[in-house]
Amino acid sequence: MSHSAQTSSQNHTLREKARLLSASEIERTLVRLAHEIVEKNNGSANLGLVGIQRRGLPLAQRLAALIEKIEKRPIDVGTLDIEFYRDDLSTRGSRPIVHKGAIGFDVAGRNIILVDDVLYTGRTVRAALDALFDHGRPQRVQLLVLIDRGHRELPIEAAFVGRTVQTTDQEIIEVKLDEVDGSEQVLLVERIGA
Repeated sequence: MSHSAQTSSQNHTLREKARLLSASEIERTLVRLAHEIVEKNNGSANLGLVGIQRRGLPLAQRLAALIEKIEKRPIDVGTLDIEFYRDDLSTRGSRPIVHKGAIGFDVAGRNIILVDDVLYTGRTVRAALDALFDHGRPQRVQLLVLIDRGHRELPIEAAFVGRTVQTTDQEIIEVKLDEVDGSEQVLLVERIGA
C-alpha cells in the first residue's frame, strides 16, 4: 500500500529521489505478470482477482483484461476496501482496517490472486487475508504486488512481484495510476524532517 496519504498528515516533506517505473514500464510489467499468473495457474479456469483498495483494484482490473486476452475467457475481479487508521497505542504507526462489503464474486473454492500496489510490512495483506476468508474459503490464495520494498514485520511473501526495490524506512514508494491519481508512474520519495 502506498503510504503517501499517511505522510501528509505527519508534517513530513517529501522529496522525489527517483522514478522507478514509467507508464510504459508499468504496462510491460503487468503484461509479464499476467503471463506468469496464467503459467503458474495452468490457465485461468477457476481464477479470480481481488484488488486491495485503492490502487490494487485498478491493477487487478488491468491484469484481468490482459489475462482475458491471453485465455479468451472472462476473469472475475473483486475488491477489498482497506484503510489505515492511527492507533495511538501503537508504537509502529497506523493499523489497517477492512471496511465490510461484498468482494463482488464468490471466492469459495477459487484460486484467488490478491493484488496490491506495494508490499511493505505485510500488515495490509494480513488484514486482506482475514477479510477474504470471512467471505469464504478459497482453494488457493496468491499475492501479487507491483513493488516489493522489503521491511516485513510479518512472514508474508508475494508469489508475483513486478519489481523488488530495497528501501530505507525514510523512503516511500508512491504508485500513481491514471484511474486514481490521473498520472502513471512509480516514484521513490524520501521523507525529510521529523
